[in-house]
Amino acid sequence: MRCMPDTVEVRELVLRTFDEFQTAQTHREEFSETILIEDGCYLARSYRQDGLLAMWLIQDGVLQFYDAEGNMLRTVNLFEELHPKKMAA
Repeated sequence: MRCMPDTVEVRELVLRTFDEFQTAQTHREEFSETILIEDGCYLARSYRQDGLLAMWLIQDGVLQFYDAEGNMLRTVNLFEELHPKKMAA
């Protein structure tokens, strides 16, 4: 049985990390979250705020952070960083 990180914990991690990358001059825009489903499979979540992007690749358990130019800023292995929750069978 695969264990998945909790979506609330991931969202909180994204917000904290976005705060780290923000500068004092940055005006905070509304936080947005998108879920990618393809052929009925839950593949990814993306989070955006002030030109920053975070992409959670669900099956890989990886959360990647990018700046407005598409440069990767950080990669987090969620299976190691967060306490995963068991998924229902």
